[in-house]
Amino acid sequence: MNDAQDITTDLPAAGKIMLVGIGPGSVDHMTQRARAAIAEADVVIGYVTYIKLVADLIEGKEIIRKSMTEELDRAVSALEAARAGKKVALISSGDAGVYGMAGPTYEVLFQSGWTPDDPVQVEIVPGASALNSCAALVGAPLTHDFCAISLSDLLTPWPTIARRLDAVAMADFVVALYNPKSGRRTRQIVEAQRLFLRHRRPDTPVAIVKSAYRRRENIVFTTLDAMAEADIGMLSTVLIGNSNTFVKHGLMVTPRGYANKYDMEGGATREGERAGRSLSTGLLGWLDALRAEYDAGDDIAVLAARYRLPADYIQATLDEPWEDEAIAATEENEG
Repeated sequence: MNDAQDITTDLPAAGKIMLVGIGPGSVDHMTQRARAAIAEADVVIGYVTYIKLVADLIEGKEIIRKSMTEELDRAVSALEAARAGKKVALISSGDAGVYGMAGPTYEVLFQSGWTPDDPVQVEIVPGASALNSCAALVGAPLTHDFCAISLSDLLTPWPTIARRLDAVAMADFVVALYNPKSGRRTRQIVEAQRLFLRHRRPDTPVAIVKSAYRRRENIVFTTLDAMAEADIGMLSTVLIGNSNTFVKHGLMVTPRGYANKYDMEGGATREGERAGRSLSTGLLGWLDALRAEYDAGDDIAVLAARYRLPADYIQATLDEPWEDEAIAATEENEG
């Protein structure tokens, strides 16, 4: 019994991996939990530039610095240190789960046989991503539907990236381009511009934010047809507006759609609209119009082209017995 107790005593206590999103880089924009996680850590691991951004918070700690392409090494080092009983802060700029270290770390953990029941605990500490930080500096460009696409083809085949760019450009998303350009990757931003110009006006607003909230912060407003000529690098995020985005008084704004329903000066609902209800051109209104156009003689191909929707979707929508649902929804709204 004594031998068993001695063996148990000699085993190190399990450690913890904290995947910390440090936000854009300034301490003022880090969450309280992010600062606390770094404070309680025995070991801090990160890309050399990110380590510099938290230099004031890591005095006296074990520091493991890694280069840009050593993400898996960072995760392995974090797991080794946690297995040795240490608390580890594995830091990412922005949010650890948005192009950050959360994904690679879980891949390494699963490969090692780790499960959520493992003695080594894992915590993700969220932070403001570049997308949020850059948007805050230029106005309100993300008020409506948006997405993020990385132009880095180091791990993702270019045709995959190109298909995503073409799809979101056609679908009229506001888009944030991450990793738009580097010393060796200079053509990707030009190809992205070419794909977007297939679907968007040349004067579509674009904001390019470099080093948001850091010492060398720089903001440039330009347009889609000129964006590839701007100073863009790995520390830049490119925000491309949708068909309604505008720039006024130096601020980039994407309307949420309130003007479709309300008089923006008086706040009253427009004719045919009701506060708190879907637009007259919402789903039920569109279904009515689609059925009427089809009954009037417009075929599936014409309707698909008009609404820029797949023909099989139009056909399936017309085939769906939706009238009962529409009546029920109307009665519910009026009740």
